[in-house]
Amino acid sequence: MQHIVEVQMEVPCAVPPDAVRQAVVTVLQQAGVEQSCEVAVVLSDDETLQSLNRRFRGVDRPTDVLSFADDTRGPFSVVGELRYLGDIVISVERAEAQAQAAGGTLTQEIQVLAVHGTLHLLGHDHATPEDKARMWAAQAAALQHLGADIRLPE
Repeated sequence: MQHIVEVQMEVPCAVPPDAVRQAVVTVLQQAGVEQSCEVAVVLSDDETLQSLNRRFRGVDRPTDVLSFADDTRGPFSVVGELRYLGDIVISVERAEAQAQAAGGTLTQEIQVLAVHGTLHLLGHDHATPEDKARMWAAQAAALQHLGADIRLPE
């Protein structure tokens, strides 16, 4: 099994693409995803995230990360084929501010957001206290594995 993580940098960012890939693959492995998957991660800016947030969620403000699951695979997809999970778009501007507030590095914060986005692609949510507890536990386990010692928001 091989997971493919494409990292696209739309803005200058000193975070190594391999750190982003490692964060996504860690979540997939810890979730027991056995079929090879592909995920695209785009490192962008507040303006792009605000535009996407407004268009797809009806919220007219920037956010740190958005996930777009690919639901286009129909009943004719072949078992064993590479499965496209979807896109994760991260605001480097938000990540920089959050890294400073949490006392971590930009790489750690981008990994936090990549982990969070991947969990959303796998169906996790944080709408209810129970869902949030499950998602935060999965997030903490992945970050511990990555060695990203960063304070998570409550």
